[in-house]
Amino acid sequence: MNTRRNLIGGLGAGVLGLMALGALGGSRETRPGRPGTRNLPNTPLFNQQGRRFAFYDDLVRGKVVALNMMYTNCGNSCPTSIANLRKVQRMLGDRLGRDVFMYSLTLQPELDQPRHLQEYIDRYRIGPNWDFFTGDPQDMLELRYALGFYDVDPQVDANQLSHTGMVRVGNEPIDRWTMVPSLTDPEHILFTINHVDPNMEHTGPSHPQTA
Repeated sequence: MNTRRNLIGGLGAGVLGLMALGALGGSRETRPGRPGTRNLPNTPLFNQQGRRFAFYDDLVRGKVVALNMMYTNCGNSCPTSIANLRKVQRMLGDRLGRDVFMYSLTLQPELDQPRHLQEYIDRYRIGPNWDFFTGDPQDMLELRYALGFYDVDPQVDANQLSHTGMVRVGNEPIDRWTMVPSLTDPEHILFTINHVDPNMEHTGPSHPQTA
């Protein structure tokens, strides 16, 4: 598992391909940033309640985070991914919202407004301390690239389903980042979250911390 202090997590070779690709759905040219927490944008986001947040300052700075991408009309991998993450949510217990923070970002901000995200939360019976976010389409695109949810092949990158199968896990204070498939066992996702936190690093998939 890649635990280098590298936000792009081995995808740095995609820079040249995405330079040629340019912006998808916006007038500004969009490229992945250099690896590292210091390059995360302070993207303005709105959660399911319509509250405004600055991505880096409010959601990531000083925290251990797990982020995935989704959209409310996704009927393929998203429901299974969300079901797995719901199990992770339960395993984290009181740690969630205190030691670990879970965020979901929409791939269709032009369609997914806060009320749609709340309806999605209600539909899948998602508990508290797991927020869903939308924002300006161009801003969300740039944030997706910055987080490493992209493919070097423009055709693959244009397929939104190609971005729903991974979870970006990071510890901002020590700039430690990795990725884990969202369709893997929930215990493995929890292990990956624990692995970026030095206080939890010896917790294995077969013996997850659940409190």
